[in-house]
Amino acid sequence: MTNSELGHLIAQRIALTGPISLADFMAEAMGHPRLGYYRKATPVGAAGDFTTAPEISQMFGELVGAWLAERWLAMGQPAPVRLVELGPGRGTLMADALRATRGVPGFHAAIDLHLVDTNEPMRAAQRSALQGYTPSWHERFDTVPEGPLLLVANEFFDALPVRQFHRTPRGWVERMVGLDQDGGLRLALAPGVTPFARLLPDADAGAEAEICEAGRALAAAIGARIRQAGGWALIIDYGGETAGRAASLQAVRNHRGTDILERPGETDLSAHVDFRALADAADVSSFGPVDQGSFLQALGILQRGEMLKRRATPQQARAIDAASARLIAPDQMGTLFRVLALGEGKNAPPAGFANDSPSSTLRPDAT
Repeated sequence: MTNSELGHLIAQRIALTGPISLADFMAEAMGHPRLGYYRKATPVGAAGDFTTAPEISQMFGELVGAWLAERWLAMGQPAPVRLVELGPGRGTLMADALRATRGVPGFHAAIDLHLVDTNEPMRAAQRSALQGYTPSWHERFDTVPEGPLLLVANEFFDALPVRQFHRTPRGWVERMVGLDQDGGLRLALAPGVTPFARLLPDADAGAEAEICEAGRALAAAIGARIRQAGGWALIIDYGGETAGRAASLQAVRNHRGTDILERPGETDLSAHVDFRALADAADVSSFGPVDQGSFLQALGILQRGEMLKRRATPQQARAIDAASARLIAPDQMGTLFRVLALGEGKNAPPAGFANDSPSSTLRPDAT
């Protein structure tokens, strides 16, 4: 297995101190101050390792923006309101969201925009995309000022470090990263039963499980903000019914799957999100998770596509249809991604999570 500069540093650490958890490995691979993937890479787009929904179509960000504006109205139009995006990529989602909501009276005047991102190269793209909106940048959510909150996180929680466990006849044991006989990185099971066993379900030998401590802690912090000052959070990410109860950690480089230990710092790592664990940790009203396809259709993506096609060339119209299908089709991103809302119980249920959602209010600016 080929290695990277960061891989050699991790191997040296293990040689000195012993095996590390997959969570520790992932934290280093993604967040090392100099060599971490999200510190130096430009991962989004054709030249990167993956493509996110906002990069596929402007409709995605427009509908998310309309959802956020509707929640602001439901909150009683607080001003200022902390509009926060976790992991904003190139700023595409937020730029589309703000463009689509410029016709909502008072909304933009109330917004105090905050972006949570550790990727310095991507911040330059965000500045370009969000000219005129004067965002503030943060490395951590807890440095965002207090106040009413509107938060969106698209493909953010899946990149947070996870611990991975294997059920043996003697109980749950944790999967660790150690060294093989040649000094390369390898996976192995810890010799003893894990102290995290109390957090894991009863299962037969051979079962797998994952826990994302960082995700639970962040959800708890978001929930605390909402309880304190009011607000809503919209979380969109990978995650099926078995999330947390299976081994889902995967690696992608140049849009292709690879080994999770291959060239750390140069490879994207992600795991399916356990939405129920996030909702429990937040300890506020929660809605969903629902499939992304159902959510976007409830918000009016098909109608928005028809509006865009009115002024499109035949080629552009085909591209709009293809983008819409990619976002909502069950065999594409429609069921692979799920959506969870966290917020104030005193507000009406948010659009996209109930049959009687007020989707008629979610109409992005036609321009």
